Amino acid sequence: MRTPSARGRPAAPAAIERWIRRELARAPLKAKSLVVTVWGDAIAPHGGAVWLSGLISLLAPLGLNERLVRTSVYRLVREGWLAARQDGRRSLYRLTPAGLRRFEHAYRRIYAPPTEDWDGRWEIVLAPAAALSARQRRELRNELGWEGFGAVAPGVLARPARVGRGNALGEILRAPGLGRRVVVLAARDVPGLDVYTLKALAGDCWNLAALATEYRRFSARFAAVLDRFRIGAVDPEQSFIVRTLLIHNFRRVTLHDPQLPAELLPPRWPAPAAYALCRDFYRLTHRQAERHLAATLETERGALPPAAAYFYRRFGGL
Repeated sequence: MRTPSARGRPAAPAAIERWIRRELARAPLKAKSLVVTVWGDAIAPHGGAVWLSGLISLLAPLGLNERLVRTSVYRLVREGWLAARQDGRRSLYRLTPAGLRRFEHAYRRIYAPPTEDWDGRWEIVLAPAAALSARQRRELRNELGWEGFGAVAPGVLARPARVGRGNALGEILRAPGLGRRVVVLAARDVPGLDVYTLKALAGDCWNLAALATEYRRFSARFAAVLDRFRIGAVDPEQSFIVRTLLIHNFRRVTLHDPQLPAELLPPRWPAPAAYALCRDFYRLTHRQAERHLAATLETERGALPPAAAYFYRRFGGL
């Protein structure tokens, strides 16, 4: 951060600086994961392309040195998220179309308000052992897990069918070698039979207790600093750092959340409260954070372009 000591700063920024230091000291951030967070949250809305030098400067206050940033970006290029272009000794990195799709898919789960609509239908994927290799089954299970599917039995995965999920399942099953080897069903629990139901299996298919703990831990961490943003002026760099830590930690929790309808959740489920805290915090910090981005980053055409319209629709409207 620009100021090595909190001495002499107004009360709110000094307290926030101490909180940031504690957060960064308690658990060093994984570089590649943080770059993904920053690109999706901050860079993608501004066109998705920046000079590497600007990215290095942006991430330095979060504890990432130049070597870590360069290594992380190189890996994201290798994995198809980013593409590079050299201009003399400078390197410009931009999202690839595939990378943009990945970001849009993941981040709409983070910023979109929770939905409550469920009509009792289930989506079920059958992945027979005879049709897929062990590697294919493992990769399919991981991909479907990110989409909220839980394992009912070996080779059988299910999730509640809900409006507004998009066509991510179709995209997953279009992967080479999968589409004609799995079965996708729409189903309902049969009423009136004295049998175990899919609804009753929710606690076995998803580790809801561990997820609830993570949501409560997230809320406790960020509630401790939220009021500091409400009572006084905070500088743009602090706003960017805390907004990044906020989204980075919320992303890590919510991407493991199957986002089950309320009927399948235990009482006093903590996800809505965590989402509300994240929403309110983001609204408090986004203007100053955007000023810091504009002062730090450039594109090949000069100044960072304004954020796209979809940015202002995050969390139900900024």
